Amino acid sequence: MASWTSAMGAAQLARLLNSQQDRPAGPGTRRPPAYRALADGIRLLVLEGRVPVAARLPAERELALALSVSRTTVAAAYEALRTEGFLESRRGAGSWTAVPAGNPLPARGLEPLPPEALGSMIDLGTAALPAPEPWLTRAVQGALEELPPYAHTHGDYPAGLPALRSMIADRYTARGIPTMPEQIMVTTGAMGAIDAICHLFAGRGERVAVESPSYANILQLMREAGARLVPVAMAEGLAGWDLDRWRQVLRDAAPRIAYIVADFHNPTGALAGDGQRRQLVEAARSAGTVLIADETMSELWLDEGVEMPRPVCAFDPAGSTVITVGSASKAFWAGMRIGWVRAAPDVIRSLVAARAYADLGTPVLEQLAVNWLFSTGGWEQAVEVRRGQARENRDALVAAVRRELPDWEFEVPKGGLTLWVRTGGLSGSRLAEVGERVGVRVPSGPRFGVDGAFEGYVRLPFTVGGAVAVEAAARLAAAARLVESGASGGGETPRTFVA
Repeated sequence: MASWTSAMGAAQLARLLNSQQDRPAGPGTRRPPAYRALADGIRLLVLEGRVPVAARLPAERELALALSVSRTTVAAAYEALRTEGFLESRRGAGSWTAVPAGNPLPARGLEPLPPEALGSMIDLGTAALPAPEPWLTRAVQGALEELPPYAHTHGDYPAGLPALRSMIADRYTARGIPTMPEQIMVTTGAMGAIDAICHLFAGRGERVAVESPSYANILQLMREAGARLVPVAMAEGLAGWDLDRWRQVLRDAAPRIAYIVADFHNPTGALAGDGQRRQLVEAARSAGTVLIADETMSELWLDEGVEMPRPVCAFDPAGSTVITVGSASKAFWAGMRIGWVRAAPDVIRSLVAARAYADLGTPVLEQLAVNWLFSTGGWEQAVEVRRGQARENRDALVAAVRRELPDWEFEVPKGGLTLWVRTGGLSGSRLAEVGERVGVRVPSGPRFGVDGAFEGYVRLPFTVGGAVAVEAAARLAAAARLVESGASGGGETPRTFVA
């Protein structure tokens, strides 16, 4: 019986290897043999998560042909990987990727850091801040007071508690978007919302247009749902959305759905203006594409004088094109797993019906807590505190990175929780790998792209400030020096393999 669970084709692996950026060797630096560079390239792809563990690799002859190298080079690379524990083989079953016992997958870096590592590791992997107190405690206490009537029911509310659905609808109406409770479904976070939408609109093999870069966890969710991701490149810096590219992709690829983060985009921090939003909706409508607008960052403007554009759904008065997703996780606390969907009533009915085969509903106590926040003004007070925390952290992190890593390039966003940084020609994958060894956890750029893009980037969230931000930048600088010197892996100088 085979020990591998998926297969990686020669052309696909070659494309991933070639997407890694090769940095020119410095004076006196010896370039490793071709087999060593190939082995290091595959090892980093495994650590990055772009090649899954237990994935069957192509035969030596097939990969050699795809990379235009000798079969001896591939055979030597495979043998090196077997020696290091990153490859297992069995006659008749082929060779498949593995991870040595006790070796973590550092560059995957978006999962929450284990509690036991908090004392020694600075976590820049997750863009989430601690809960704003005392509002969390007050909200839970208020929820407990409202709980008794609900405790006498079965507790399953597939569409969400009626009081919270009504409150969310009223908040959209107050923003100038008339909304009925029948247009709202409460979900288990934004991830739960988008997962439900994808299952309703995009079956396995359906095309889904996504920004490039985009939010890594959503990209992975869509991949695991079997979607065929169609990347649409963002403009440079904070310029945001290239409408000509979007029109071309929507016209030529005809994706079933498209996913955008128009409010302080994750990871770049860009903010789409009214004109960009209108044109995106018009292009999606013309292509027959359902546009998922993720507005989980919409309340996190950080600078004075930021004039927020109208919601994306404001440009879809008929409600036939845009589905909006919101959440309490970014603006309030990630532990408050409450999200919601705003869509046409028939879409909401279909989403609600599908929950019978999924999670049945969202926890009642958390819904009551969010409803308490919305109804008492506690939400606005808590979010104002959150903005202040994020602003201070952003400014401290920006100053520290500019001081410690002057060659790194970025533009400072006016809101959101993330900084998208070009790493001066260094490999983001190697920085993520080495960073864990020097005590800083950072996700590399390829986590936010499709098929290995953005190797020269990392994402830095505004989750630490003050002295911790200074120390985080110092540790990143130490990791960069190790990568620059070629000390990022075992053996000779590890460099990306490029055929």
